Amino acid sequence: MLPTLKACLAALVLIAMSALPARADGFFTPYIGFNYGGNSQNCASFSNCEEKHTNFGVSFGALGRVVGYEQDIGYAKDFFGQVPGVDNSVFTLMSNMLVGVGAGPVQPYTLFGFGLMRTSLNIADFTKNSFGYDLGAGVTGYFSRHVGIRGDVRRFQTLQDVPVLGSIAGSAATNQKLAFWRASIGLAVR
Repeated sequence: MLPTLKACLAALVLIAMSALPARADGFFTPYIGFNYGGNSQNCASFSNCEEKHTNFGVSFGALGRVVGYEQDIGYAKDFFGQVPGVDNSVFTLMSNMLVGVGAGPVQPYTLFGFGLMRTSLNIADFTKNSFGYDLGAGVTGYFSRHVGIRGDVRRFQTLQDVPVLGSIAGSAATNQKLAFWRASIGLAVR
């Protein structure tokens, strides 16, 4: 399975890069955000969130006039909520194709891609790597030639079952597809 995953990721990145014009603007965006919906505990929706658990990461890539690519690396500690005696987290590594407006001070975009989603629970030291996908939309606003703010919303889902902690604190982990949304904001540097 792992060689197939690596081959799929490499093919996606090569396809994305081949579609770029020579005049693409590269970017680097460290971000902070929170997960909600799906399996994300304590946050049923974007606006109905009792206890936001911060996630952080970095995105980097390039966007031409219309098409681009992005690598997104994210980490969410206490993804399933703070449960006494249970450490849990979700790590994502996604290769994305961007479609948007790559010129001007305001640059909206959509994205989709595939990659690794790693769920970790310290219950019997259980860690599961899974192939997953994400899709989303956002906007980058540049207030100078090289610096701006980037915000987006993304949906993540695994393609295989992974251990998911139940909604009642301390309940056992069950195997199912992991799905959630992430809202984030970051400093965009190009």
